[in-house]
Amino acid sequence: MSLPQKKSVAIIGGGPAGLMAAEVLSRAAVHVDLFDAMPSLGRKFLMAGKGGMNITHSEAAATFRSRYGGREDRLAPLLDAFGPDALRGWIHALGIDTFVGTSGRVFPTNMKAAPLLRAWLHRLREAGVRFHVRHRWCAIEQQPSGQYALDFVTPEGKQRIKADAVVLALGGGSWAKLGSDGRWVSLLEQAGVPVAPLRPSNCGFDVDWSAHLRQRFAGQPVKPVVAFFTDAEGVAHRRQGEFVITENGVEGGLIYALSSPLRDTLERTGSAVLSLDLLPAHDLPRVIAEIAHPRGSRSLSSHLQSRLGLKGVKTALLHELVPPEDFADPHQLAVAIKGLPLRLNAPRPLDEAISSAGGVLFEALDEQLMVRHLPGVFCAGEMLDWEAPTGGYLLTGCFSSGHAAGLGARSWLQSVQCAC
Repeated sequence: MSLPQKKSVAIIGGGPAGLMAAEVLSRAAVHVDLFDAMPSLGRKFLMAGKGGMNITHSEAAATFRSRYGGREDRLAPLLDAFGPDALRGWIHALGIDTFVGTSGRVFPTNMKAAPLLRAWLHRLREAGVRFHVRHRWCAIEQQPSGQYALDFVTPEGKQRIKADAVVLALGGGSWAKLGSDGRWVSLLEQAGVPVAPLRPSNCGFDVDWSAHLRQRFAGQPVKPVVAFFTDAEGVAHRRQGEFVITENGVEGGLIYALSSPLRDTLERTGSAVLSLDLLPAHDLPRVIAEIAHPRGSRSLSSHLQSRLGLKGVKTALLHELVPPEDFADPHQLAVAIKGLPLRLNAPRPLDEAISSAGGVLFEALDEQLMVRHLPGVFCAGEMLDWEAPTGGYLLTGCFSSGHAAGLGARSWLQSVQCAC
């Protein structure tokens, strides 16, 4: 529905959430200006697609929604309005085909983010959206007229623009060099908007490796393994996959999938121990029997490789984490192989994380993502207080919240117009 008179909307943030808000608003008779601090748009989006653009997931809606944990109730309405199926249809309308991988993840056929972003930006420009790069937002002030004055630092100096509505889609706090630096937190707190502290999500963890393991095995994948632990709430977690040894600790898909409860447990108790089943295809009795099998003149390492296929980095982890005396006891060694305790010291720094937790509290927003005490200001994307695992959930949450904020801004402008 178009508006009787053109109003102006300023969108701050050129990632998926901000661009989707622009998409929605470009269909109404409003002036849409989008500002971003970086020299180009969608930088983190492009980085996310570097290893294959996992755009969303094909699993059942109820399962999909559950991936958002404690914020499922707030994300569910947004996903119902613009979820995985709608997102795939939207991508197809851009001329980009998608396919479902063996894991259920959804990818563009060419696996790349750049063609999708180019097609999207072209369509937005054609719809009249105006882009302003190298514009870093530094202040917001509500005017007596109801408009908002927004200050930006630009290469030409400080500039002020006025808008009838504002959509903030400034990202989280990870990957600052791509634009998500979290500088907006202090600006919103000064404006009275409650913000939960930004914390690393989908992140690696520090481990006190010996110099030998760090030098010999950093960069080595550990697979397949099952990782399990019980968090501070008493909830048991168990997942199969693989991870990578780093100079500082561990990272990779299996670690990222468990990072949220591991981080929370570390914060609450000061420690977290992740147990690793190095031989998930073998039960404990079999492992004991194979270790106890006579090995003759062979070394224990050769014996473990011959009987159980244990070698390389898995053997190195055993020597790193198991007391020497346990190697002489088949039962104790087998227990370690099926549940190797890995003590994690701390999450890696926020800037290294794939995404961040924390952000603008949903309790400060209405159902259309408008800040309750700043009428006409909406928030979307990763700057909201939610988190999700990798696998398409992060991007879908950003798209759906950007869609909701765009609809909310359009509806609010219509209501203000009618009131006048």
